[in-house]
Amino acid sequence: MPPETPSHAVGRLDDDDYPAYTMGRAAEMIGATPGFLRAIGEARLITPLRSEGGHRRYSRYQLRIAARARELVDGGTPVEAACRIVILEDQLEEALRLNEELRGRAD
Repeated sequence: MPPETPSHAVGRLDDDDYPAYTMGRAAEMIGATPGFLRAIGEARLITPLRSEGGHRRYSRYQLRIAARARELVDGGTPVEAACRIVILEDQLEEALRLNEELRGRAD
């Protein structure tokens, strides 16, 4: 990730896809451990970006996905199954959004 000027970086904080959070902060925000974030990364639910130093960085969108997976795991769902469920939920939400968009164009 190339360094940014302070004003450019501040403007990106409203971007849901901007990798603004370190692993420690991200884990704290969703009430999980760094190991949980590594596990869902290994399960390919989310792929954090890496800083120039190689540290994982997470976006708000990724944290919402991770928080949903954590809810499922806390309810007894195995990590791999929770990741698959979250992926399917996300795909369904996107398909429904596209469907509505296409219906709007047809009207």
